[in-house]
Amino acid sequence: MSSADMNPSQPSRRDFLKTSTIAAVGAGTLGTLGVIPGAYAAGDETIKVGMVGCGGRGTGAAHQALSTKGPVKLIAMGDLFADRIEGASNELKKNLGESQQDRFAVDSDHKFTGFDAFEKVIASGIDLIILATPPHFRPQHFAAAIAAGKHCFIEKPVAVDAPGVRLCLKTTEEARAKKLAVVCGLQRHYEFGYLESMKRVHGGEIGDIVAARAYWNMGSLWMNPRKKEWSDMEWQLRNWLYFAWLSGDHICEQHVHNLDVINWAKGKHPARCFGQGGRQVRTDPAFGHIFDHHDVHYEYDDGSWIFSQCRQIPGCLDNVSEHLIGTKGKASMGNGRWSIDGESKWRYDGDKNFPYQTEHDDLFASIRSGKPLNEGQFVAESTMTAIMGRMATYSGKMVTWEQALNSDLRLGPAKYEFGPLAVDPVAIPGETISF
Repeated sequence: MSSADMNPSQPSRRDFLKTSTIAAVGAGTLGTLGVIPGAYAAGDETIKVGMVGCGGRGTGAAHQALSTKGPVKLIAMGDLFADRIEGASNELKKNLGESQQDRFAVDSDHKFTGFDAFEKVIASGIDLIILATPPHFRPQHFAAAIAAGKHCFIEKPVAVDAPGVRLCLKTTEEARAKKLAVVCGLQRHYEFGYLESMKRVHGGEIGDIVAARAYWNMGSLWMNPRKKEWSDMEWQLRNWLYFAWLSGDHICEQHVHNLDVINWAKGKHPARCFGQGGRQVRTDPAFGHIFDHHDVHYEYDDGSWIFSQCRQIPGCLDNVSEHLIGTKGKASMGNGRWSIDGESKWRYDGDKNFPYQTEHDDLFASIRSGKPLNEGQFVAESTMTAIMGRMATYSGKMVTWEQALNSDLRLGPAKYEFGPLAVDPVAIPGETISF
């Protein structure tokens, strides 16, 4: 199953590559752009890009967008902080090849800061927007971009709460109606080893999937020590990983990759889950209020289970991988290795690619061909899977998909402004209401 197969009405990446002349060499070999309403000025084949969120992932995505084939320019940048824009600008200009320097075309009048920067980027004449802010803001930014007729590359996760997921699902349908591309940052859908593994899994080589294991266990991540001049809001924004309203907790921000792989293999989302987690090592208030470990058991409607772990604690066993157990064998994926053992035995020994680049190659190719990819539904459902797991670990309760998706609990402040902003207390299972 490819990145769009969970929505059979939408052309999949595999179908797109079969029917396109660019299958072997990537984007940009078509002579003319497809006619996509509102996307281009007459006679101009250049895809004009804007980016919102100028951290490491946004900068990486912009570099990959500018490395696709065919004429493309970055013309607008937005972030809450001017120093992030300048840092991203310098990084992009340094890393672009000599022949690509003219692709960075952002003048000082198109560098926007503040909570409304996304609106200014959208209004700056772009065709496609990269959405790489902290996840809390993505549903609002995604909806505004599609309403304005822009193609989107949107990082994962696409939301931190159920209202955000519901908005993303609604926006996805609007994008489909407008024939606008939506590609997400779940890059495993573009990695050759994963694609070949899923082809075999869906072809029945391990039989029916009865259980799965998914892990993102690792050590510490970055933290920016608080400066005296930072308000509460700025401190939280500059350390967004550690606040559930901004990141969704690391089960959502990071472990979503592994949960998505299992959903991809199953072709559906889980029906319910329960779990446990806590904040055992990373207890300093400098690390906000999220947990440092989660362990969640997800059940699908066919009775199969995912046993899921994610941990950010140094000095422990690291493991980032996914494993499928079927009636005929098992499949293991991750850490650059893919295999099947059972009635069928297979090890992936094919080419390895850089999936972050491939997803942009395919995104831009789909736009130029007039067959825009739309991955909004599966990324929203995988995001909701992770959110449902957080609801279970925070509350200590069994949580169903319907409870989770229909929850009205919204994370975050009522309005966005720099100033005081209290940190929510650390969740206590059995006491915290999380849905």
